[in-house]
Amino acid sequence: MRLGVAPSGRRSAADAVEVARLAEQAGLDEVWVSEDYLERGAFAVAGAMAAVTERIRVGLGVINPWTRHVALTAMEAHALDEIAGGRAVVGLGASNAGWMTGRLGIPFERPISVLAEYTGALRRLLAGERVAERVQGLDLDAALDAQPPRDIPIIWGVKGPRAFELSREHADGVMLSVLSSPEYVAWVKRTYAPAEVTAYASFAVGESRAGAREQLRAHTARFLGMHGASPITAHAGIDQALAAELRTRLLAGAPGTELVDDDTVGAVTVSGTRDDAAAALLAHRDAGVDALVVIDDGTAEPAGLVDALVEVAIRAGLR
Repeated sequence: MRLGVAPSGRRSAADAVEVARLAEQAGLDEVWVSEDYLERGAFAVAGAMAAVTERIRVGLGVINPWTRHVALTAMEAHALDEIAGGRAVVGLGASNAGWMTGRLGIPFERPISVLAEYTGALRRLLAGERVAERVQGLDLDAALDAQPPRDIPIIWGVKGPRAFELSREHADGVMLSVLSSPEYVAWVKRTYAPAEVTAYASFAVGESRAGAREQLRAHTARFLGMHGASPITAHAGIDQALAAELRTRLLAGAPGTELVDDDTVGAVTVSGTRDDAAAALLAHRDAGVDALVVIDDGTAEPAGLVDALVEVAIRAGLR
């Protein structure tokens, strides 16, 4: 299992780049940039990460088809992969109507079909082909001037059954959401057999289990509310009535943080004492994760985040 880190989008861009530099020095395998709205732009941060590293894989996890024309994404991905010397990975996700239409005013229809057609056009542009077809209702007739062609892995950040099914045809793997438990990972592998599985894991360690999990309690409540009653929460053993209630609370603007106890946090994060976190890493490995990418709450110093992950990995025998 490869190990990586994704700095919280609440960190400054400079801090995120420092995390990448330290992660490479520490021997970690990957660094990822999550583009959560409206935090930091993924391509700018990923390009800076690529520029200060030489070996580590640099992933975008994930961007969406709605906010960037496919030709612009191809231009940016090509440039990123040139800077990285072939180390870039592009993660694409369908996003959601709440953000795209509700907050940004972008029409949001046929999300998985759009994701598939966008992925195909992006691949062909990166391969140096001229693409003359209709993409997202626009007539595209273009080819990249930038050469040579780039063979960049494209993975999908998805969670619905149709998206998982189509990912086997269109993507080089899947990126599983924050709060994906080992049990959920194993179910995805067993049910959909994706080419490769990368998963995000919220991460916090400390001298006491309760103290570390307190750091992630509000974060966990918010994401449980995003997922609601779903395979992600069900396979983690979360009571589905609780998951539904957290969804209701989130939509009402009052996340139910007080409803989330330490055991619930522990079920869907890599958190607690260093021994707790080491056991969680091994559980993800045994579930079949190809790459586990930890993401923090943005409060630790960059060196503290990287050092804690490496120490936990050593305890787990993964380094």
